[in-house]
Amino acid sequence: MKYIVLVGDGMGDFPLKELERRTPLEVATTPGLDFLAEHGEIGLVQTIPQGLPPGSDVANMSLLGYPPEKKYTGRGPIEAASLGIPMRPEDVAFRCNLVTLKKQGPQLVMEDYSAGHISTEEARILIEDINRELATDKLELFCGKSYRHILLWRGGPEGLRTVPPHDLLGKNVYHAWQVYREEPLLRDFLVKAIRILEKHPLNRRRIEEGKPPANALWPWGQGRLPQLEPFEEKWGLSGGVVAAVDLIKGLGRLAGLKIIEVEGATGWIDTNYEGKALAAMEALNEADFVFVHVEAPDEASHQGSIDLKIKAIQDFDRYVVRTVIEEAAARFQEYRILAVTDHLTPIPLRTHSSKPVPFVIFDSRDPSRRRQEGFSEATAQRAGLFLPNGEALMSRFLEREPRLPQE
Repeated sequence: MKYIVLVGDGMGDFPLKELERRTPLEVATTPGLDFLAEHGEIGLVQTIPQGLPPGSDVANMSLLGYPPEKKYTGRGPIEAASLGIPMRPEDVAFRCNLVTLKKQGPQLVMEDYSAGHISTEEARILIEDINRELATDKLELFCGKSYRHILLWRGGPEGLRTVPPHDLLGKNVYHAWQVYREEPLLRDFLVKAIRILEKHPLNRRRIEEGKPPANALWPWGQGRLPQLEPFEEKWGLSGGVVAAVDLIKGLGRLAGLKIIEVEGATGWIDTNYEGKALAAMEALNEADFVFVHVEAPDEASHQGSIDLKIKAIQDFDRYVVRTVIEEAAARFQEYRILAVTDHLTPIPLRTHSSKPVPFVIFDSRDPSRRRQEGFSEATAQRAGLFLPNGEALMSRFLEREPRLPQE
């Protein structure tokens, strides 16, 4: 048996007045997801435990079958693991965005949490130049992809209440910035970084080209390194992860899963969707389990674009879901497919929601069952199946109970 998980990050939404009280998932043309729903088992799952932030870090840890309420320490250290950054138990890693801040009268507003989805090549120049002037044995930046980077504070504190920059879009950042003032070492680093970025010739060129400048760093999601038991020990299956973003790769690395790199995987609307699907199928020649993650719907939601979100969902369906359905049927006799979104990212909020999310499980051994008409938040709710957490979903999907650590 082969097991394939397909995650459309942030794919779920609220009914929108612009879509006549339908969600983007209901409006999008998704024959692949609809096929799975019509011939599979559909329901809702609570991926975000009460009291934890509704981020992709918490949600995808949950979907991999690890209880975040016991294992989650922060987003930063997960992404640090993806980049292979050595961390001691006393170190703290922050996810650190390159952002665009803009003065509007007396206010300083978060104009773009991604600095216009700055390219990795441009970001590396900025990160290296900041490090050259500011890095110490305490604070150091590590370059990731596009706007997503890591700030490592060796021997740093955990208690800061940072705010994700995508939660501040279009808002005054004054109160969120005050958190950094609690730690003078961090505050001084960030202030000096702003001075470097504001004068940087790369940013001047971006402004001339009509692009948002990457004029500030925004650290958030900090924590110490989490401890996850290997996926193979917990679930009895070897496996891999196909993803563009460091967060998902980091979760995979911490779980002992193979990281499968795909050329052209960007974490944005232009990602190599089909390449991800085909890479996952190839991985199953040797492995039993593969976790495929697509970031694009979530990014479109943060941008507040209904049209982009619908396009991202349709591309996910056409080039990932349908490719996997076709390839799995041609390659394997027995397989199960789980299609799911990690969390809702409602367009009106432009950030994440902790509400339950839709999922569907398809089993090649029983393809003739006819269930719900289409895959959406509404059909999942009408099905009447609710699972309390991601571990329960993974257990149902894999048709086995997790092994206890002492076993």
